[in-house]
Amino acid sequence: MHTPLLVSSFILAISFCAPPGIITAETVRRGSARGFIPALYVQFGSLVGDTTWAIIALTGLAFLIQNNIAKTILSLIGILLMLKLAWDAFKDASNGRGVDVSVSASTRGDFASGAFLSLGNPLNIVFWTGLGTTVFASISGGPQPIHFAVFFAGFLAGAILWCFFIAGLVAWGKQWMTQNFFRWVNLACGIVLIYFAVQLGLQTAQSLI
Repeated sequence: MHTPLLVSSFILAISFCAPPGIITAETVRRGSARGFIPALYVQFGSLVGDTTWAIIALTGLAFLIQNNIAKTILSLIGILLMLKLAWDAFKDASNGRGVDVSVSASTRGDFASGAFLSLGNPLNIVFWTGLGTTVFASISGGPQPIHFAVFFAGFLAGAILWCFFIAGLVAWGKQWMTQNFFRWVNLACGIVLIYFAVQLGLQTAQSLI
């Protein structure tokens, strides 16, 4: 019954985690030096920040999305945000931008480092507002607690899978950590974000007709 929501949140989790950024750079830096476990702990730590911002954004969203005007405004914000992220992903893919691992050394633990880096990025709440609007826009009558539970289950499944994948890739597949690899990662994420932006746009247009 909730399979589409579960699948959507799983795919969006991968799209959220995959584009190279500061978390990926820290994962590569620590994993290259000390192996799989440190890289995995950085990734797990980042989930703390991601989940915190998600709860903050989606708790407010649960109330706002009941109002048609607020829902439309949030939908438009979500569309613009995802198009901007998709544009950035395509631009990075075109430029062949990979991961900048010239991150200054930190005395914090691996898990704490990932958590602080993620918590320190308030732009995550903007992303989550757009993400939540996309996922819940098609639910008639507004999202219920079960929808949030299914969403988080799908998101955490996708995010945890990515944590293990990128940590394993850093530790044992360094030959694959090339500029070309991240070019394709950015390209794939851009396509996924465009798809969900278009989907949200169609749902918003239908609701206004």
